[in-house]
Amino acid sequence: MSLVNFFSTPFYDDFDRLFDEAFSRRTNGGDNSQVARQGNTAPRVFRPTIDVHEDKDQNVITATFELPGLKKEDVNIDVHNNVLTVSGETKLTEERNENGYVVKERRYGKFSRSLPVPQGIKSEEIKASLENGVLTVTYPRTSPEQAPKKIAVQ
Repeated sequence: MSLVNFFSTPFYDDFDRLFDEAFSRRTNGGDNSQVARQGNTAPRVFRPTIDVHEDKDQNVITATFELPGLKKEDVNIDVHNNVLTVSGETKLTEERNENGYVVKERRYGKFSRSLPVPQGIKSEEIKASLENGVLTVTYPRTSPEQAPKKIAVQ
């Protein structure tokens, strides 16, 4: 069974940013101001990154989600049809002064990431904790009923 079947696009995000910066410079009429040259580096869509680790010795899978600035009240974790879904809403606002300009960046939006969960895992067996913007979800690799059992030969 494939643990994770998702497509993360950090390469494409950088590629899109490169084109956006190039076209924004071209359409700003040659304005050389610091704010125009910086471009918009804020991400368009908040898509948390996932790290998945499997520990065969302890029979545990650990999924780590980066959720900077979010509180546990903003995050929902659901299991339905052997799919673990982490979803939530981000509302981040940042304001700073740069060279006499006030720069305000806001990021609002919903996100959702899903992982397959082995068949037979009960929701009580899934543990989650959120600390310093990192959500850690652990669950058994296999349920006790599915674990291989040795049979003695007589």
